[in-house]
Amino acid sequence: MSIPVVDFSVASLGVEDISNADLQQLSKELDVAFTEVGFVFLKNTGITQEEVDHVMDASRRFFLQPDHLKQPFNRKTFPHDLNHGWIPLQTERLNPEKPGDLKEAYNVTSLHPDTKWPTSEVAPGFRETQTAFFYRCKELSLRILRVMAHSLDVDPDIFLNAHRFIGTDENCTTLRSLYYPPVNSEQAEEGQMRCGEHSDYGSISLLFQSAEGLQVRRRSGEFICPPCVPGAVLINIADTMQRWTSDHFVSVVHKVLLPPAGDCSSTRESLAFFVHPDNETVIRCIDGSDKYPPVQSRAFVFERLKDTYWRV
Repeated sequence: MSIPVVDFSVASLGVEDISNADLQQLSKELDVAFTEVGFVFLKNTGITQEEVDHVMDASRRFFLQPDHLKQPFNRKTFPHDLNHGWIPLQTERLNPEKPGDLKEAYNVTSLHPDTKWPTSEVAPGFRETQTAFFYRCKELSLRILRVMAHSLDVDPDIFLNAHRFIGTDENCTTLRSLYYPPVNSEQAEEGQMRCGEHSDYGSISLLFQSAEGLQVRRRSGEFICPPCVPGAVLINIADTMQRWTSDHFVSVVHKVLLPPAGDCSSTRESLAFFVHPDNETVIRCIDGSDKYPPVQSRAFVFERLKDTYWRV
């Protein structure tokens, strides 16, 4: 099965009211996508391709600077959030059994007023575009969570109240700018990828990508290559949500491949918004089944992060 494309216009950013009939239809479409595939393309969300391109442009200017100018913003140098900041090439291995990933990233997790940001000399417009886009993604995510709650026939406040502190130091939600530089596949280590095979950790994830290369594992075990759909957002279920819904919604393994042999010049860029419940939220199976034991959101995320970093 390919990844469905769903029109989100009835609940897009800027829409104040949604009729019961429209909500019923939209929630049904998302439920099918998230139970059968775990991924869905949403079009007409209110976030435009121009907005995405603007953020990618600002991020690219940062990534193309020499490392010594990026080093002051290295991850773990931020007192308010240890997952905020720049991640150099091969620092992460999202599949802990494989070599380091051939990508750079910049995590925006802390919007604390005292958070340091790359200067305009290093990356013009970086702080402004990242912050504005963070809040746009936050609003869209809350709308998606509301529709998901309707599809489960539960009170939307169950999800919404658990994500009240997105954008503060009481929540791990992260906007990641990702840059995959040119690479000679023939010189890569055995098993090395641009992004190792993994599933996401939180509630849901939003992905905006500039080029193909992502692979998603179907429930049958085979991998498929989603196309780039201009203007659409690729949404996937993450591990916390799968636990929360007792496997009703499915978190799916995915990865980013190296470019084809002989292609030593292509880059890939993406923006990912990883949505997490508030740090102190205890995740319990929403159906009362106790299929998974209760777990604190922050503890669950940080346990997963331990496996990801190995040269920090």
